Amino acid sequence: MSPEQQQKVPWKTFLKDVFICSLGAYGGPEAHYGVFTDQLVVKKKYLTEEELVELIALTGILPGPSSTQTIVAIGYKTGGPLLALFTMLVWALPVLIVMTLLSFLAEFLDVLNVSQEGLRYIGPMAVGFIIAAAYRIGRKVVTDRITFLLLLAGGVTTYFIREPWIYPLVLVLGGVVTVIASKEKDLWNRVIINPPWRYLIAFAIFAVGSLIATYLWDDKIIHLFESFYRYGYLVIGGGQVVVPLMYSELVEVNQYMTNQEFLTGFGLVQGLPGPMFSFSAYAGGMAARGGSALTQVIGAVAGGIAIFLPGLLLIYFIYPIWEKVKEIKGIKASLRGVTAIAGGLITVAAIILMQKSGFVLDNIVVMLVTVALLFTKKIPAPLIVVVALAAGFII
Repeated sequence: MSPEQQQKVPWKTFLKDVFICSLGAYGGPEAHYGVFTDQLVVKKKYLTEEELVELIALTGILPGPSSTQTIVAIGYKTGGPLLALFTMLVWALPVLIVMTLLSFLAEFLDVLNVSQEGLRYIGPMAVGFIIAAAYRIGRKVVTDRITFLLLLAGGVTTYFIREPWIYPLVLVLGGVVTVIASKEKDLWNRVIINPPWRYLIAFAIFAVGSLIATYLWDDKIIHLFESFYRYGYLVIGGGQVVVPLMYSELVEVNQYMTNQEFLTGFGLVQGLPGPMFSFSAYAGGMAARGGSALTQVIGAVAGGIAIFLPGLLLIYFIYPIWEKVKEIKGIKASLRGVTAIAGGLITVAAIILMQKSGFVLDNIVVMLVTVALLFTKKIPAPLIVVVALAAGFII
């Protein structure tokens, strides 16, 4: 999208669509991509399916919250760095506030767990979003026999090997395969790149500075900021990957909260829309208990900001370069393989999530109804979520 096109999109309209995405974004990054496909690609056409899959592939090899980085990059594409920041706030802030408030209700959270049964259709609904997105994306990325085989290989590999390192590895290998298979000449043509180094420098300053600060001052908030910032740049693969790392450090090593308190908060974030990294606000608030209410709020704010900050700075650094790098013929050739693998990852995510929900009749019905509603293109994502929630509590 050119600067002229960027000006044509009213920011208020775009941010309203981001908010709609945040209300329908249950079930982790893959399900979030389904919501993005429905709202931002099919209904509003802010970008094409191919461009979305390219961004998914790009964020798949970067550390940080992948679906958050994807929607921030869409904001950057639509209106530049300032709109990207507003996109981040509209996307993540509502659920961060909710998780901060829940950190004050630790003693009552067990009571809230009664409602978990009412959330049982959220999983199958999320599967429906993923299936619809996988179908639409698959039609775009599978253009020949090689891309079909890569989509299949990406899905099969990540189904049987579910380690965090496998995702960037298969994405890179997919790109290598299509570069090798390409018959185009002069693949590595030169382009002029002006990297925005300030964002990478800021990323490094926060990483090193927070580490030094923990040695100079024995302050719990500083320690929490350093821990959550570290989680943000060490994790590739989203919230499901970062939570075990948090558990080890916050529960087992530092004993900031009990096992039950941690699991209760994690259960609640599963039932809320938005990025799973928002769990950091709950964990930061719980870890900062023992002082005043203000200290606990600061702990939650430190956790929420610190975990998202590395991924935000990295996407601000990478995305402008990415737009230029794509002009290299070799990179364009590699994108055929990378996006085909990404399509496979999204497809297999539906299978894994459905296995967790259970292949029972009512779950299958919810999934099929969700897919059917999405293909009508008339029902907004939040309304589908409301219906799934209501069905869970009524039936």
